[in-house]
Amino acid sequence: MAQLLVLSSAQTGSPVLPSLELLSHRVRQIPAEPAQLVNAPSADVVFVDARFDLVGAKSLCKILATTGLDVPLLLIITEGGLTAVSPDWGVDDVVLVTAGPAEVDARIRLAIGRQSVEQASTRVQTSGITIDESSYSAKVHGRPLDLTYKEFQLLHFFATHPSRVFTREQLLSEVWGYDYFGGTRTVDVHVRRLRAKLGDLEQLIGTVRNVGYRFNVYDDDQVPAPKARS
Repeated sequence: MAQLLVLSSAQTGSPVLPSLELLSHRVRQIPAEPAQLVNAPSADVVFVDARFDLVGAKSLCKILATTGLDVPLLLIITEGGLTAVSPDWGVDDVVLVTAGPAEVDARIRLAIGRQSVEQASTRVQTSGITIDESSYSAKVHGRPLDLTYKEFQLLHFFATHPSRVFTREQLLSEVWGYDYFGGTRTVDVHVRRLRAKLGDLEQLIGTVRNVGYRFNVYDDDQVPAPKARS
């Protein structure tokens, strides 16, 4: 059973998508207004009602896309409105208002499934670290790391090449690029800063004397637990 949020300007007494009334999902409906999104309830899928106001629905979809909506966005629309929908709306799928319960349920299930696959493909989890490629963010034991773009790139490169030893020249080429004219000392500086931010997990980035660096992988039962903060 999924949590569904319907954004609609229609009266709450009339169902926006009748088939939803026949399914077991939990459905909440709020006005289709940007101001309502601030305190909107959490949901697994968001529906936008585009039956009567295509312009308003398109604007709302774009707002949702630009604000970083992290759940599938489905558009409820009439058959006549299909010609107006284009990729720049930012929706994941469209659902005709006349769609039957089985079709609506399948679209919900597939939308959630696709998102799970996409998230898994853009997320790296290893040795207490979680790296999200899509948002350029990383966490240690669930605690967000305040990384610069280059620090993120360096950590991501290490984590996706575990246990391999890289020279400073190789890291400079792979992370900074061939057109970077700075010296290899910048690698040492970024490694030092990255270790400091990793805190209890600083040993993940190991030094191989006279060679370079490597990412040390911990087994689940070997990952150092976070120290209590005073």
